[in-house]
Amino acid sequence: MGADLSTRAVGVRELMDDPSADPGMLERTYRRFGAVNAVVSRPGSVYRGDVRPRARRRRALGGAPVRILDVGAGGGDLCRALAVRLRRDRLDAEITALDVDPRAVAWASAHDGGAGAVYRCASSSDLVRAGERFDIVLSNHVLHHLDGAGLAGMLEDTRRLVPEDGVVAHHDIARSRLASAAFAAGTWPFSGNLLAGSFIRADGLTSIRRSYTAAELAAAAPPGWVVRRGFPSRLQLRWEPADAAG
Repeated sequence: MGADLSTRAVGVRELMDDPSADPGMLERTYRRFGAVNAVVSRPGSVYRGDVRPRARRRRALGGAPVRILDVGAGGGDLCRALAVRLRRDRLDAEITALDVDPRAVAWASAHDGGAGAVYRCASSSDLVRAGERFDIVLSNHVLHHLDGAGLAGMLEDTRRLVPEDGVVAHHDIARSRLASAAFAAGTWPFSGNLLAGSFIRADGLTSIRRSYTAAELAAAAPPGWVVRRGFPSRLQLRWEPADAAG
């Protein structure tokens, strides 16, 4: 019998979140995130949809580089992917990778690869208290880690971290049998090689069990936030002026 996907499995924790997780497995997990997320999360669509238009507009106006914040950045693969695309298009940006896990921040900062991101071990609430502001606030695969209070707090924080013309876009998995079956099938051929000795396959399946459906996320989000569905089995919880005004 397959996993129960009728409700969120909020009581199940991902292995890599354990403070005593094997350091070698954790490092291999961080190293593989970029390859897996290139397929699952498609950072190119994030870049084309939100980052590039704002960076181009800022350049045309002669303003300061666009400021980007990745909340729960983990191994920093999204930040590095955005930095590569910005450099290719000769666009300027200041990218901050934020995570509360010092292990992730230490690994990501040591493997920046010339991306030039700023790595901070802090919470979104810390940045709010410090009066920080960003033009674009993103997250990838963070929402499913949160309970109701955690989700409400993160949405409040990230909304306060952008100006009125900014955008917040939280990206995550949509819980479904299709998502679980596709991830299990897609990762199985690599379980003995590319993904061996990492938490990616086990934690990916747990992540799907913990994730929201579109209806659940819409019900949990406060007014002004919009849920968008994407392919394959993706959700985006978004705030921007046009949505908030609607």
